[in-house]
Amino acid sequence: MGAGRLLAAGRRGLAAAPRHLRHGDARVSPAQAAAAGGLRIGEVARLVGTTPRTIRYYEELGLLARDHPREAGRHRLYGEQDVERLREALRLKELLGISLEELRELVEAQDARAALRDEWHHGNPGAARRREILDQSLGHVERQLDLLAGRRAEIERLEDELRERRELIRARLADG
Repeated sequence: MGAGRLLAAGRRGLAAAPRHLRHGDARVSPAQAAAAGGLRIGEVARLVGTTPRTIRYYEELGLLARDHPREAGRHRLYGEQDVERLREALRLKELLGISLEELRELVEAQDARAALRDEWHHGNPGAARRREILDQSLGHVERQLDLLAGRRAEIERLEDELRERRELIRARLADG
């Protein structure tokens, strides 16, 4: 499969990935392997369009869990949730042009919100705890918005500079 098709498959999800990936001695689909917690790092890298080294680095930074099932002498295995989390982190980094530290902050806030959401829906919080959950959730959303607003301000400054340059060039062309 060509790199372009593989990257496109990575963006569309596991269902759009190559029909079969080599997994041990059996041929299984990526969705089956991931659902069973069974994609190896190279397979995940191909699915999301990155390298195994990047995946390991993201694990070191805490952007991706490091506690994957692993038997002694065996390869670490990744599940569908890992693939989706990695895909989202890469998408945010590319889309927003943010640093890995900013990406880590966004991911941490998402994780914290997910834990609070889980407690809200599956726990049995009393009225006081429900208010705390909402307050904490609001804080995480505000932190994410602050990061995005800072990035937006940088982009707007760059856009203003480029517009000024364009006008200067047009003026010089008109004088020309």
